[in-house]
Amino acid sequence: MQQPLSTRHGAPLQNSSTAPERHQQVPNKAPLAPMAGQYDFNYYQNNYQATVHNFIRPPLCPTSLGTPQGPGQMYPALPLGPNLITARPQLEPKFVSTPPQGGYVPSGGHYPGQVPYNVPSQSTTQGIPPHSSPYTGFSYHQTMPVFNTQYNAPLTSQTVHPATSQPLVGVLPSHMKPLPETGQRPTQASFQPYTVGSTAASWHPLPGASMTAPTGPVTNPAAAASSANSQTCAGPPPSMPHHINQSYLPDRAKVATLPVVGAPLARGPPPSANPPVSASASQALASEAQEGADSSSSSSSSTNTSLPNNYDALEGGSYQDSTSSATTFPAPSDPRPLKSTKPFGYAYPTLQPAYQNVASPSQSVGPPTSPGYSPGPQQFTQPFSSVNQLSSSMEGLTFRNNRQAEALRQVSLLQERNILPPVPILSPQSNLSPELKKLNCSPDLFRCTLMNIPQTQALLSKAKLPLGLLLHPFRDLTHLPVITSSTIVRCRTCRTYINPFVSFLDQRRWKCNLCYRVNDVPEEFMYNPLTRSYGEPHKRPEVQTATVEFIASSDYMLRPPQPAVYLFVFDVSHNAVESGYLDICCQSLLENFDKLPGDSRTRIGFITFDSTVHFFNLQEGLSQPQMLIVSDIEDIFIPTPDSLMVNLYESKELIKDLLKALPTMFTNTRETHSALGPALQAAFKLMSATGGRISVFQTQLPSVGVGRLLSREDPNQRSTTKGVQHLAPATDFYKKFALDCSGQQVAVDLFLLSGQYTDMASLACMSKYSAGSVFYYPSFHHIHNPAQAEKFQKDLKRYLIRKIGFEAVMRIRCTKGLSIHTFHGNFFVRSTDLLSLANINPDSGFTVQMSIEENLVDTSIVCFQAALLYTSSKGERRIRVHTLCLPVVTSVADVYAGADVQAITCLLATMAVDRSVSSSLSDARDALVNAVVDSLSAYRSTVSNLQRSVLVAPNSLRLFAVYILALLKQQAFRTGTSTRLDERVFAMCEMKTQPLVHLMLTIHPNLYRIDNLSDEGSITVGDKTVPQPPILQLSAEKLSKEGAFLMDCGSVMYLWIGKSCSSNFISEVLGFPNYASIPQNMTQLPELNTILSQRTSNFVSWLRDSRPFLSIIYIVKDDGPMKANFFQKLVEDRTESALSYYEFLLHIQQQISK
Repeated sequence: MQQPLSTRHGAPLQNSSTAPERHQQVPNKAPLAPMAGQYDFNYYQNNYQATVHNFIRPPLCPTSLGTPQGPGQMYPALPLGPNLITARPQLEPKFVSTPPQGGYVPSGGHYPGQVPYNVPSQSTTQGIPPHSSPYTGFSYHQTMPVFNTQYNAPLTSQTVHPATSQPLVGVLPSHMKPLPETGQRPTQASFQPYTVGSTAASWHPLPGASMTAPTGPVTNPAAAASSANSQTCAGPPPSMPHHINQSYLPDRAKVATLPVVGAPLARGPPPSANPPVSASASQALASEAQEGADSSSSSSSSTNTSLPNNYDALEGGSYQDSTSSATTFPAPSDPRPLKSTKPFGYAYPTLQPAYQNVASPSQSVGPPTSPGYSPGPQQFTQPFSSVNQLSSSMEGLTFRNNRQAEALRQVSLLQERNILPPVPILSPQSNLSPELKKLNCSPDLFRCTLMNIPQTQALLSKAKLPLGLLLHPFRDLTHLPVITSSTIVRCRTCRTYINPFVSFLDQRRWKCNLCYRVNDVPEEFMYNPLTRSYGEPHKRPEVQTATVEFIASSDYMLRPPQPAVYLFVFDVSHNAVESGYLDICCQSLLENFDKLPGDSRTRIGFITFDSTVHFFNLQEGLSQPQMLIVSDIEDIFIPTPDSLMVNLYESKELIKDLLKALPTMFTNTRETHSALGPALQAAFKLMSATGGRISVFQTQLPSVGVGRLLSREDPNQRSTTKGVQHLAPATDFYKKFALDCSGQQVAVDLFLLSGQYTDMASLACMSKYSAGSVFYYPSFHHIHNPAQAEKFQKDLKRYLIRKIGFEAVMRIRCTKGLSIHTFHGNFFVRSTDLLSLANINPDSGFTVQMSIEENLVDTSIVCFQAALLYTSSKGERRIRVHTLCLPVVTSVADVYAGADVQAITCLLATMAVDRSVSSSLSDARDALVNAVVDSLSAYRSTVSNLQRSVLVAPNSLRLFAVYILALLKQQAFRTGTSTRLDERVFAMCEMKTQPLVHLMLTIHPNLYRIDNLSDEGSITVGDKTVPQPPILQLSAEKLSKEGAFLMDCGSVMYLWIGKSCSSNFISEVLGFPNYASIPQNMTQLPELNTILSQRTSNFVSWLRDSRPFLSIIYIVKDDGPMKANFFQKLVEDRTESALSYYEFLLHIQQQISK
């Protein structure tokens, strides 16, 4: 029964009217209707049909056939078991309608500091056969299901500007032709309109009545079919060795087990048992029709007359490029006042008559200076035009030689104790020429573990170092060139986007830097909009910067761009209400209401749950929100599908009224159960028609309904050294739910706020497989833990207003001869090299393991390109492209010289997480230790000229041992120290998704002495002077009882105050007269009008501003509760359960000497 909101959680009414009919929300999308009315919201809900998704497994690799992978396999082999294809049963379609929306003209300028230009995208499926990498170590097997969501959407091509909807000037028209079709077309369910209102129950709002709803519906049509269980492949498991490389002597032991403290340093034998490896594949939702690669020209004369019908074709190679117009769909005007903004990019003017369809003028025909290179015989080079240029080049060569010599300087690890540099470590430089370095992608966005790529796999195996990429593709940028053009120039074969590292053979031809194919330069690309000149394609913006963003045409759309849709799912059980989180949530939403990313089509909805599920009718025209309660959680249904997801601006006042009432509505509840599973099912039914983001707030273990969980943690085992159990999920419900969401372009973000065990290992699956994010606030309480409450409030604000991309896919391409092995992060693998990202946010990173399949003897450099295709919150289809160029080397010394020790550590951390879940925590720890043993052993035997008894490392790897030791002592992998299971699993989740710069702070914090800050060596940021104290080693010997030391751990900071710390510092910075008067639970630095306070505040604020989420700061005293946490982070010191850095080096030396 539908009733006005009251301030209490009342009992069911006795005089309720007719029970409501159950309505099935359509999980399928109907075929695209004609263009008329397509921008109304009911167009999105009613006119799309999602086909049945099938998980198509890649070809079986030797491992899945039972072939051993060799000793120490670190790279996970792609899926085991038979090629299973399961289909969801056909559902009875239903019809849902909502009020039509008006049009919208997108406004520009929402990217900070963007430099507009103009251009669309495609790409070929880069076939990457799953195999066991020759580079071995962690042996991890995971079933990676793939599917494609298929739409048949006939779209018309319009020549309009994407920002203003005005006709573009100078855009060459094109036509579309049908694509060649391969494979069987998927069958689509029939669609029959069904009017909800004809049989719906009548609702009678009763003033002052309690809020109830009937316990069941009158009619019971078939609910959405649940996901079919996919079979688990559990064949005879291969051995689980612990080495990262396979080139070992057969008689060598394969496990380097850390000795117990106090025990002799010895290397133990490998375990005899081989734990079974299995993976649960999720149910299939739609059959995937793969299109073949097309090699048609991307020049302005090529045409297309049909649209791609899947995401693989859309960004891949089956739908070739054309000079199609940059079509955008007209949208209603925004109800908010339009601000004056700059256009998104330069629209190309009409070519002058002399330049149309004729040769370019003679003055423009001179050979362009190529910023790239040409690996093939047809190299287009620019000779040195003067002696000065030649001298400059020779100076650069000398500088590179000096830098390489420094990287290879041999460091005796046991003798040089103070190896940590006093300044932050930067990414190592490659051996590229200065010209190419200037053009290369920023290491903050795209980073490789080896800045010098080995020419052969044998050379990589000889170095015993991992090859991988670390990406931060959607990072917030202050300068982002945005290009709008009717032609996106791409390689006809591999679909690589033109970039600074291609070779221009002449003005009319360019050679791809990935597959080496020679392509024609389109006529439009000959014109440079910046210089307004013709005949200089090598000076275009696309080939002058390694990171660009294209505004895509309709060729890159499977449907009109979706609106921004947000659904919030709140736990309102007694435990949740008592924690006080709901008040913070609602207040933050009210404060940031107008800052939510989106446009005039933005939609929003709310669901709350305890042992029942509550919906809120916010339809425009109501005097107040109405609450609908569904108590039949075993077969959840949507009571009024057309009024639960509403336009953000049309129902603005009703939404604000609800947010003000929610915190007090459940104040007196005594309901302790949590029906999270049914609430998620209801959320999926509401969101599946459009896609969007579900934000779930949970405070306890789900206890009723589908997805219920039981406590699996034994508090007595938190400090065990034998092995950690229950790192894998207890049920596959949340994984299957996430895969269903991913198929409908819905991402799920999880906020877990609890002091009790909530089975993070199971719940995190809903975000892991839907490209969502996980936030964890242990021991959260708004009164008893104010520091966590403040962090939650600041984090939520960032979460609500940060940039977001919808219905995204990302593909990584690489030079011929290289191949992708494994992806790490939160996503769904749509094909072997295409990631499905229902949402993309600027705070998530990804890691990729690479291998060398063919010798790179025909090229001197290799390139990697990441292309992210997404829909912005303003309804634009965009493509962000990053290109990284690295040199190829032939000697193992050059490989070591280019080793990026921080990137290597982060890659190994993500691989160790997978090994912990698939095998055991002890196996992961052993593999990490052996990574150090193998690399230093290989260096000593191949490069070092010192005596074999000395433990040496190249200067580039001097920190490798201390980083791995820090990793072993981190929450995710430590043993012997009390660690809650949820906190351990969350630390593992963070390692899989955090970008490198933030992850390294978590692994190896920075320690500073701040009681003697001065302006010497300081930097100026804005109007503030920020001191730059040196970074100290993480050892108690660097502490002084007379000082104050700040430890920056990323998400948390500790300010340790020595017992004899200067009273001047305590009074001027902390505001207390002496050490004894400092409170135990202090978590704030007061702003005092003193020079020392200003310096300290500027420094701490500068550190905090470098990360997206708030870092809590704890003031630590020797007798305070946070002392143990602080000293556990001093990773170079010995603890009861772990070795000191010096002991760890002795252990490494002993293993190498065997």
